[in-house]
Amino acid sequence: MSAFRNKSPSEDLPSLRHRPNNANVVVEDHTNQIDMAPLPLFHKNTVSSSLDSIRILPRVPTGLSTGIEDVELSLLSEEERASAGRNLQDGDAHPSADGAKTTVMSSRDKKAMTLLIILYLIQGVPLGLALGSVPFILREHLSYSQLGVFALSNYPYSLKLLWSPIVDSTFLPSIGRRKSWIIPMQLIIGSLMLYIASNVGKLMENPADNIYELTFVFTSLVLFSATQDIAVDGWALTLLSQENLSYASTCQTIGLNTGFFASFTVFLALNSEAFAEKWGIPRLELSTYLRFCSLLCFGVTFWLTFFETEGNESLDKSEMTVTSVYKTIWNICKLKHVQALIIMHFFAKVGFQANEAVTSLKMIEKGLGREDLAIVVLIDFPFQILGGWFAAKWSSGDRPLRPWIWAFWPRLAFAFLSTLIVYWFPTPPLSYGFFVFLIIHTVLQGLASTIQFVGISAFHTRISDPLIGGTYMTLLNTFTNLGGTWPKFFVLKGVDYFSEAYCEVNEAHSELLVKAIECVSEHGKDVCSEIGGKCITERDGYYYVSAICMSFGVLFLVFYIIPTARKLQALPMYRWRVSPE
Repeated sequence: MSAFRNKSPSEDLPSLRHRPNNANVVVEDHTNQIDMAPLPLFHKNTVSSSLDSIRILPRVPTGLSTGIEDVELSLLSEEERASAGRNLQDGDAHPSADGAKTTVMSSRDKKAMTLLIILYLIQGVPLGLALGSVPFILREHLSYSQLGVFALSNYPYSLKLLWSPIVDSTFLPSIGRRKSWIIPMQLIIGSLMLYIASNVGKLMENPADNIYELTFVFTSLVLFSATQDIAVDGWALTLLSQENLSYASTCQTIGLNTGFFASFTVFLALNSEAFAEKWGIPRLELSTYLRFCSLLCFGVTFWLTFFETEGNESLDKSEMTVTSVYKTIWNICKLKHVQALIIMHFFAKVGFQANEAVTSLKMIEKGLGREDLAIVVLIDFPFQILGGWFAAKWSSGDRPLRPWIWAFWPRLAFAFLSTLIVYWFPTPPLSYGFFVFLIIHTVLQGLASTIQFVGISAFHTRISDPLIGGTYMTLLNTFTNLGGTWPKFFVLKGVDYFSEAYCEVNEAHSELLVKAIECVSEHGKDVCSEIGGKCITERDGYYYVSAICMSFGVLFLVFYIIPTARKLQALPMYRWRVSPE
């Protein structure tokens, strides 16, 4: 590290460095970890992250104990601190009755949280369609292999790192660094949803013939949503004050879940003919819902354009180049502990991928109504919101990955239980007791998933260097999302690969058995139906894929995730910073 300290302070910092005005500068005592060589003198008004002993990090709500006794270096003189104390806002620290300082969330932060929730909600709508409701609608007409092709539409959200430097470094100063991308992306998202609404009849009438066009359209929709997400992630780092920055993950949880469940569970219920007849309400068509969402998207964009002002960020224009940002990403990826984190993210979700990608489809196959599934998940929704709020507090201590690690065990256990539920699924109609059991199972499984999501998001927020915008955050979130996306294609393909089925044809009081692997696909099932036969599943590949995934998940958790995560969360913040070259 000595070479790092000996660099001239006048040399350029890493690319894309912005300096939030509300950044807290903290000096940690690392006397037992690093060589405390004399540091070069800097101008008194200069704040540089190139010093190992100085870190700029997201702060957790001050009402929570972090368990770490940090040594804070104030850059203000006594007179300046006294002046700042006289100008406390409603979001500043106030002494309580026992003399301790507590923080009241300012009106500015409340407004910022509302804005973030709305922007994340807009992202959740396309994701709920592409990952949720549309695959369920298509399942009646497509095989699992064809659904695997449609699952490729999820990839842009996981690969957004490839173009995030362009989003982070290219903008119009007159509009704002983040609004320059958020506004046009939301206009495109709204327009694309209008296009799908106008052509939904043609696309959904024969989905097997239009599977590639469907995949392309929804891939484009997710692509623009992912681009908007890059800008929103970067804005979140400066939109909230440092004291409340950990609530950014809570805003993301609430917003994304609201949009996702609206497009998934709520829409599936209202789209169901049985649900509409039962409650005497008109059936909600996909085209109608898409038109409504497009109007919502246009409305939010109009409000954002004319009534929301983006704060100014101090930027070095000489550093704002796409090449320099890609170089920064490469420098981040060269950090050994970041490489360990990437490997962990890439395989962490394999253990419960069969459960998440196939279990619900199997339950519907065995007789669970889409409206019943929607009701189950709809009941689960408020519990996830509350779980996200408490998980944010749980993840704010000195071991933010602890809840993320612990939640692996219940998620793997619920994946195993889900496999048993599918195997012993009762013949419809379902009893009230089994339906209640299904609700409890879904709620507890969702809580474990939410705890992991919020926990890892809080960890990413904590270690991300705000001096390189949303690039660091997007890098980490990209590999998290990719870890849950890339296995789906292989899981869905694997279900058909390991499945064996034959067509049973009754003819002239005699039973003629025709072995046909094609009976696994929708084409084979149609052919079997045309000759008056019935497809009989001899071996369901779902159970084989589920066993493979869970076995890998347990082994990877024990031998890699747990020891690696413990080492990563023990690292001081300065180790996550990128040294200037």
